[in-house]
Amino acid sequence: MPGYDGRRRTVRVFPPFEDPAIQIFQRAPGTPALPAGPFRFIWYFVARYRWWYFGMLAFETANATCGILIPYALARIIKSVTGAQETSMAVVEHLQGPLLLFIAFCLGELVFGRLAGAIQIRLGPRQRQAVTRTIYHYLQYHSYRYFSSNFAGALAHRISETSLGVTQTLWALITEFWPIAIVIGVAVTLLFQAHVQLGWFALAWAAFFIGISFLLARRCRPYAQAAAAARSETTGTVVDSVTNLVSARLFARLGFERENLERYLTREMQAILVSHHYSERIRWFQFSAAAVLKIGLLYYALRLWGQGHIGVGDFVLAVSLSLLVINEARNLSRRFLEFFEYIGNVSNGVHTIVRAHELIDAPDAGAIALRRGEIEFRAVEFGYTPARKVFDRLSVRIPAGQRVGLVGLSGSGKSTFVSLILRLYDPQGGAILIDGVDIRAMTQDSLHAQLSLIPQDPGLFHRTLRENIRYGRLEASDAEVIEAARQAHAHEFIAQIKEGYDSLVGERGVKLSGGQRQRIAIARVILKNAPVLILDEATSALDSITEHAIQQTLDTVMRGKTVIVVAHRLSTIAHLDRILVFEDGRIVEDGTHAELLALGGAYHHLWSRQAGGFLPEAIAGEPDARAGGLSAPVPLPGGPPAAAPEGPEPDDAAAPPRPPE
Repeated sequence: MPGYDGRRRTVRVFPPFEDPAIQIFQRAPGTPALPAGPFRFIWYFVARYRWWYFGMLAFETANATCGILIPYALARIIKSVTGAQETSMAVVEHLQGPLLLFIAFCLGELVFGRLAGAIQIRLGPRQRQAVTRTIYHYLQYHSYRYFSSNFAGALAHRISETSLGVTQTLWALITEFWPIAIVIGVAVTLLFQAHVQLGWFALAWAAFFIGISFLLARRCRPYAQAAAAARSETTGTVVDSVTNLVSARLFARLGFERENLERYLTREMQAILVSHHYSERIRWFQFSAAAVLKIGLLYYALRLWGQGHIGVGDFVLAVSLSLLVINEARNLSRRFLEFFEYIGNVSNGVHTIVRAHELIDAPDAGAIALRRGEIEFRAVEFGYTPARKVFDRLSVRIPAGQRVGLVGLSGSGKSTFVSLILRLYDPQGGAILIDGVDIRAMTQDSLHAQLSLIPQDPGLFHRTLRENIRYGRLEASDAEVIEAARQAHAHEFIAQIKEGYDSLVGERGVKLSGGQRQRIAIARVILKNAPVLILDEATSALDSITEHAIQQTLDTVMRGKTVIVVAHRLSTIAHLDRILVFEDGRIVEDGTHAELLALGGAYHHLWSRQAGGFLPEAIAGEPDARAGGLSAPVPLPGGPPAAAPEGPEPDDAAAPPRPPE
């Protein structure tokens, strides 16, 4: 990874509370340029496989043409039979040409139909995977705010429905609607050849049928979109409820969850019924139009035959064509509802996922290597909303290699401070620098590759223990994975599991205890070995003995690194180089544990009020996990033992006694 070249980089800073995603439809560099409209979105993927679709369209055209020309060959046979009787010619000799034509059309319908099917079975899976792969790639670069505002289950459902919707929409157009257009076009042409009045009647019917169907289709689309959106909401609710099923059971709220699901199902049913009722109107129109065609053509054909203008063959041709067109029209009526549903699914997915990316790399952002890890907030202004400003020109500098604890009541700004370093959000004013470089001048990948986070509730993948630990450094060997696990005191419990490091941990690590998940997260960070380490109550889920052992390990891991620890339990940060006390988005005190206690100010007050080693929950307002910070505050590893000695600190006889933990 190239180092920083020392040149100054210009980074656009948006005015306070200006959402850059609203100003321009911006995309993260390297992401696919997905169109924001459903039809352009579908065409984007058609263009990738244009020759496959061209071949499929050609075969479907030939297939439909052969199918609609079979009545024409049949009419030729009838004419030949009647002609042979009138002239006393040999019937077999007179039928040879029409029979060969009839056989050719039948074989053509079979062969061309199967060739189109062969392309379809090969193209379908590729097309669906391409859509899924591309949408997922685009989704990955959405901001933390975006994922906080959307159900994970609903997003997964949208990806699945969109990829399936694109494929099914194309199949409906190519294998259903296009053949119907061919059938109607060829039928009108043949009827013109039989008699001009039959042709004009069929042409007028086709224009009326297609025009009204198109208008009705456009009106039906919003209802189909609403039905698709309601289905996604229901799916998201089901996923959310299933994920928290244990909590629902422990709170005796199983009935409440069923009632909550019922509300979403009711809304979904209402949306679907509206869509289906409108589609039923379309079917009424199409079936009525088909009846008009059948009766009208039969009437005109009988009249013309009675007047001697057409023969028996043309009469059979007219009736056969009308029956074929009617059958296709009925197929069309059945497919309209599904087609609108597919388009609604695609439109819903595009509207949800193909949005402007809120946080993107600057055009000249580089992969800059951090050598020291010095962090500086320079006149930073930030708020989650215009009415909810957290920092107002906050400035602070953390030298490289310093271990800093962040304390304060809930809502004071600790988690927001860490979130800005991680660039989960961008400040509306000022700058955040690491080693003198604005983090917006770095690519997000290079920034995150050099920051390590141990959250209070670590998220694990439903993969093996080995894969979860190796996530810190993908190229690590098995020996390095095991050594990291040993340092995190995870190897002991892993060795007792039957499958060992190849054991699956379950969704978000549900098969492991809280302490075991925490140790896996610590092992992952040890393996990553980034120059900046952020800890969020990293040992809160551990027992006292394991916590003491891991804190000793973390003391070793922290050497030579810049460390930031958000803490509720003050005893875990008392040994750090420096403590920052936050209050209402301001740093009100800054110093060592002993210095702050000697001041007798905010930190002294917090130390006196902590119960069982923890700060009381008081001030509400900071979003933390609920509105955009980390999952919670962060305690520092490497601190004193879990059970602190009673009485004052040896170096601070005037300090109030440490509360028992």
